[in-house]
Amino acid sequence: MAPVAAGASRPAPVVLPGAGLVNDYPTVARADYVFGCMAANGQSRQALEKCSCSIDTIATILPYEKYVEAETILSVGQVAGQQAEVFRSTGMFRDMVADLRRAQAEAEVTCFY
Repeated sequence: MAPVAAGASRPAPVVLPGAGLVNDYPTVARADYVFGCMAANGQSRQALEKCSCSIDTIATILPYEKYVEAETILSVGQVAGQQAEVFRSTGMFRDMVADLRRAQAEAEVTCFY
């Protein structure tokens, strides 16, 4: 593991009572998020830091299983046709996506402003 440079800031990890460190997001999922975020926000060191902070913040709010479910619903919902309409119009699915959107909004406020 590489040492963290002096002065580098990282969000504090979330520790639940009676539990260990919350870190159920696989590295590949975090990296995929950071790559996409950097594509949207610039390929700079600053974007890397903000995007890394963003997925770390999301991971403290939303368990990985819920993140995958919401991302899947969003992906399927983009497909045209009646079958995908179920994912766009069902309340349970909308709530899952809303949870992800709230986590993303918190991450944006925490990391980009």
